[in-house]
Amino acid sequence: MHNDSHDSLDYLVIGGGPAGLQLGQLLQAAGHRYRILEAGSGPGTFFRTFPRHRQLISINKVHNGTDDPELNLRMDWNSLLSPDPELLFTRYTRRYFPQADDYVRYLGDFAKAFDLDIVHDTRAVRIRRTDDGFTVTDQHGRDHRSRRVVMATGVSRPYIPDVPGIEAAEDYSVVSVDPDDFIDQRVLILGKGNSALETADNLVETAAVIHVAGPHSIRLAWNTHYVGHLRAVNNNFLDTYQLKSLNALLDGNVLSIDKDPGDGRYRVRFSFSRADEVVKDLVYDRVIVCTGFRFDASPFDPECRPELVINDRFAALTPAYESVNVPGLYFAGTLSQQRDFKKSTNGFIHGFRYAVRALSRILDERHHDRPWPHQPVATDPAALADAVVARVNRSSALWQQFEVIGDLLVTAAGEQSRYHEEVPVAYAHGSPATVGADYFTITLEYGPDHDKVDPFDITVRRTAQNSVEGAFDAAYLHPVIRHFRDGELLGTHHMAENLENDWNHPEVHHAPLVAFFARELDPGPAGAGR
Repeated sequence: MHNDSHDSLDYLVIGGGPAGLQLGQLLQAAGHRYRILEAGSGPGTFFRTFPRHRQLISINKVHNGTDDPELNLRMDWNSLLSPDPELLFTRYTRRYFPQADDYVRYLGDFAKAFDLDIVHDTRAVRIRRTDDGFTVTDQHGRDHRSRRVVMATGVSRPYIPDVPGIEAAEDYSVVSVDPDDFIDQRVLILGKGNSALETADNLVETAAVIHVAGPHSIRLAWNTHYVGHLRAVNNNFLDTYQLKSLNALLDGNVLSIDKDPGDGRYRVRFSFSRADEVVKDLVYDRVIVCTGFRFDASPFDPECRPELVINDRFAALTPAYESVNVPGLYFAGTLSQQRDFKKSTNGFIHGFRYAVRALSRILDERHHDRPWPHQPVATDPAALADAVVARVNRSSALWQQFEVIGDLLVTAAGEQSRYHEEVPVAYAHGSPATVGADYFTITLEYGPDHDKVDPFDITVRRTAQNSVEGAFDAAYLHPVIRHFRDGELLGTHHMAENLENDWNHPEVHHAPLVAFFARELDPGPAGAGR
């Protein structure tokens, strides 16, 4: 569907990747006037190039032993949310780590299935304020007017550290991925994330020596539970280092890079962190920069340029995914990870698909007088516990967006409670739904300091499974229910962790939760409402 009207739109979405398509489908279903501008010739241009070695690290588990579509989304990290039960990425490939080309095909089919209003080959080159919103000019000189703009471009520019001479190095986005181009060469890879280790793993058979360097310790996803840290599928290189196969991790800072015009080799001055800042000159045939990406803020005019944070890599956002300094400028997709940077999953499709749905509800609530959807629940401790247990045992949003997105129970004496699903926790505290009311947030969370212990060390004391007494410090993912009034925390209940994430036990899970609700709803001196 293409709307040719020159009148101002409700929403202009910049970027036709997974976040832009997800938001477009939701805006269209809500009846809003929107358009998606996509720089490439089809949806998902980013995935036509990245990851460079074409294997995704977002899992695609087809066989989960259940036909419950909500439970299956816990193990499907690629599908977008859709009213069409057949439009799932799991139908495109059975590979656990799928190929990027399959994902490009899926995104194209998603856009076609909903006849989304997308203008391709259209890059936003200038974004400026107008009296009634924004005007976005594309590279063809055409203007697109909208009351609000949603940036869904992803992190589209390489993030290059400030190192003298780094411009002479090769960048991950353009370097050759043919291992034969590196036969018998000494290679330095800057960065310690998945793109760096993916690149190193690709060269293990052909390069003579590979050094992977960076100022920070490698963090393993199985330890931190943050899927953007180094994944097992990319960590074979660590074996070659620890088993002395000519390769190494260098901990420290590159001080300068000089490329010799004579022999074309690189002289790199490196300061080692773990050797009392010893500085050495190291020589390489190739230097590859794999230091990540950043948001491209260059199209914005100065008066509407969003404030940037985290080394200018992301726009600073409010709990409503809106720029802190440019009203009406919203962010969707991996750009929303500023809200939970390196903690939860807004940087990834299986996380931000729920954040995009939450954004669509925030926009409805703020700009279209449509309250957040809810279901009525009797204000009775047992009924509230039943509602919570049913959700934590099935919800994919709470599972994927741990700590960040939760359900919201708003209670009122003598009235039915309201159960709102999938509300960003930070947004809930100031939302219209909670003003002047008692409310409970329901989240799935890992325990305190969960990332500071070796999960495979059997000597580390762990809370016993189904232990009511130790639930408050359970390290594994488990439900947490908190009682608030006007943003003030009044009470907290941790449900006991369970090996198979089944929080249904009458004595271990349900009864303690009923007792918690009874205490918190008691208006007398013993209750939280006193």
